[in-house]
Amino acid sequence: MTRIAIVGAGPAGCGAADALREADAEVTVFEKSRGVSGRAATRRREGCRYDHGANYVKEDDRTEVLLRELGEHGLGTVDGPVWTFDEGGAVSPGDRDETKFTWIEGITQLGKRLLARSDAEVLRETRVESIIHDRGWLLGDGGGERHGPFDRLLLTPPAPQTAGLLADMGWQDGHLVALREAVGSVPYRTIRTVVCHYPFEIDPPWYALVNVDREHAIGWLSREECKPGHVPDGETLLVVQMAPDWSSAHLDEPLDEVAPEVAERAASLVGDERLADPDWVDDQQWRYALPDGAVDAEIIRRGEPDGLFFAGDWVVGEGRVHRALWNGVAVGERIADSL
Repeated sequence: MTRIAIVGAGPAGCGAADALREADAEVTVFEKSRGVSGRAATRRREGCRYDHGANYVKEDDRTEVLLRELGEHGLGTVDGPVWTFDEGGAVSPGDRDETKFTWIEGITQLGKRLLARSDAEVLRETRVESIIHDRGWLLGDGGGERHGPFDRLLLTPPAPQTAGLLADMGWQDGHLVALREAVGSVPYRTIRTVVCHYPFEIDPPWYALVNVDREHAIGWLSREECKPGHVPDGETLLVVQMAPDWSSAHLDEPLDEVAPEVAERAASLVGDERLADPDWVDDQQWRYALPDGAVDAEIIRRGEPDGLFFAGDWVVGEGRVHRALWNGVAVGERIADSL
């Protein structure tokens, strides 16, 4: 039987595994973290659930069909529109009124449900650190164990991490240099998310605010209580995603040092001074959060005759969950056609 390795269990990797569920193949997914879904991640704390990376799954016709196929239980929508603000913090009604899908259990349900209906084996907390091509693809993990050989290999980590794997790859092929350069050239935005909780309600007419000129220290601010089942009644939970320049400058600073500034900025933006004093905070550093461009599509397909494939939001050039998902599905279908 054909053996297929997928590195990364984000939306692209999970989409590919789902596309391969009826293929005559043995699929193994390698994920460095304990959870799946990549930036479509959810945490729990003190009775709250919160999505601290991707915020929701955007509606389009085929995405809605897929989400409902994965199960109606716990599937819901976000209540409220996304408004905009500028460099000076002036808030204006926005035009993002599309349906925004989520789950009571959190956005990580996307990857969990896709993998649950596939036959893929998922190896969590298994970081792939080396790749060798020798009568198939051999993968070495951080614990010194070797996996394979695999007949097909799909790489889905963010482009800088994928480029790092290519840099050390034992694959004697004339396309490797071009592949490495193309993947490594994709620019990325760094985002630090700070989550702020309050034991009281606020009631603005929006679910979220997004900075449209990329000149404010805050890039995105949203209210997790607008999602069904995420925050107890009478409480407020803000997800504040700082802008790339601010995030890069403060990425490694302790949370207790950056949280007061973030909360003060959030209070000023929302216009409620009480928000400057959250009763608890949390954070996540997304060094490779969103791609600011796409890889050369022709170059990354040069490895396919040898069974090497790529997928992810950086392949399509848009940091949206549904775009990464459907790119993974498309590549998974292409792998299936190659068997």
